[in-house]
Amino acid sequence: QLVESGGGSVQAGGSLRLSCAISGYTYAMAWFRQAPGKEREGVAAITRQGSTGYADSVKGRFTISTDNAKKTLYLQMNSLKPEDTAIYYCAAGAWTYELTVSAYPYWGQGTQVTVS
Repeated sequence: QLVESGGGSVQAGGSLRLSCAISGYTYAMAWFRQAPGKEREGVAAITRQGSTGYADSVKGRFTISTDNAKKTLYLQMNSLKPEDTAIYYCAAGAWTYELTVSAYPYWGQGTQVTVS
């Protein structure tokens, strides 16, 4: 079970931190997002060993991390832009830090991020 929190509204240039509580074991975890009328896209992924991968559009602005117990996944989002507006989803269950929707069998319900 995955439960996201931390979404909200922020002005351009601001920051938000998303959290996702994860129950059960997973090797790789990730954040995806889906804007209205667009396909779901990968944002950032991380493995239990700490290997990470980022979409080009967020490199240098977003940071993915986990707590030591690997029970909470975070996404620190800085320098937010209006084009970052989307529903953000936590995903788990993959075996590499890839950003492909089909690689992740487990998904959270999503949390809205709005940048104006």
